[in-house]
Amino acid sequence: MTAEVNALVTEVAKYISEERKSFDNKVVSDKGINQLVSYVDVEAEKQLVAGLAKIFPEAGFITEEETSDKGRAEYNWIIDPLDGTTNFIHNLPVYSVSVGLAKHKEILIGVVYEIGRKELFTAWQGGGAWCNGEKIQVSAETELRKSLMATGFPYYDYVHMDAYLETLKHLMRTTHGLRRMGSAAVDLAYVACGRFEGFFEYGLHAWDVAAGCLLVKEAGGNVSDFKGGNEFLFGDSIIASNAGLYKELAGIIGGKFK
Repeated sequence: MTAEVNALVTEVAKYISEERKSFDNKVVSDKGINQLVSYVDVEAEKQLVAGLAKIFPEAGFITEEETSDKGRAEYNWIIDPLDGTTNFIHNLPVYSVSVGLAKHKEILIGVVYEIGRKELFTAWQGGGAWCNGEKIQVSAETELRKSLMATGFPYYDYVHMDAYLETLKHLMRTTHGLRRMGSAAVDLAYVACGRFEGFFEYGLHAWDVAAGCLLVKEAGGNVSDFKGGNEFLFGDSIIASNAGLYKELAGIIGGKFK
């Protein structure tokens, strides 16, 4: 099944890449504060839903653009057809396709295609994590001062802004720096392959993180919510890190977001 999902995601990624060449910003609409969507998001999701329904007809769908009329089931495809829409619209080449398969809260398959670098990240439960056919693993770094962290800036939910800024202030002083890529799926994939030691963000949705969470876990990393629990898939916060720095990073973030 994973090979079929890989092939489908790759085809949809090609569609997105081709559309970017002639994309007109005038066709963008706004679902809410700083929540942009285009026909490319919608059409890419339709292609994914149609293809995945053939691969596993019994599964339901949890999708960002709500193009499927099939409700949730025991197994669900969790889809973000274009994670990093704002980057896509501005022609900043960091955006991705993200597809996860979950049984309730247990993620079984995760696929993230980072379109700018043409990197296909894949994981399945118990099968490890892979990038373009090569096995990947999280960074072995154990010193926070030598780490590079990723995050996502709040863009519509500002209730935790003070705690977020305090966290940034702490990590700016104690790490090599922080990056804001604009695609949570890419951030998680980069933690999985060791480019980042950790990633944290609040206000995300299941389709942003489902595939990437499995990539991190299968690459040897840790994933939790800000409280150190397991409500990262359908909750509103996530910490993902390599094993060597997870406890320290979770302690810093948990201490700020009380």
